[in-house]
Amino acid sequence: MTLKLPLSVLVVIHTPALEILLLERAARPGFWQSVTGSLAAPEEPLQQAARREVCEETGIQAGVGRLRRWPLAYTFEVYPEWRHRFVPGTVHNTEHVFSLELPLPQPVALAPGEHLASRWLPWREAAAQCFSWSNRDAIRMLASRA
Repeated sequence: MTLKLPLSVLVVIHTPALEILLLERAARPGFWQSVTGSLAAPEEPLQQAARREVCEETGIQAGVGRLRRWPLAYTFEVYPEWRHRFVPGTVHNTEHVFSLELPLPQPVALAPGEHLASRWLPWREAAAQCFSWSNRDAIRMLASRA
């Protein structure tokens, strides 16, 4: 297993009607989230990491929509039970927020071992389903901008 860097991206995938794509974590059934993932290397550009994670986790090519980097990053404590997945000594992670607008909901090809299911939901339902406060907040901010 490759250890994760404490720099990551959160990509809220949505339609113009604010249907939001959520993925159910395989390691935590019942935990729903948007696309997230760590940078592959310290020098990987954030935009590239966002595109890569979207493709790896959903099979969706970010080029079919509008990928936007937000002027927003969250720094939060990594749950103790997940710290073993990060480089030694990691306690905090910084997550950079993106959104990807697609014209319509797209079929999803889940990453085996990473996610169990996917669903497209109206933004309010999607925000309520997210276990992560940063993901919930990003969905709410997206809705307030629309």
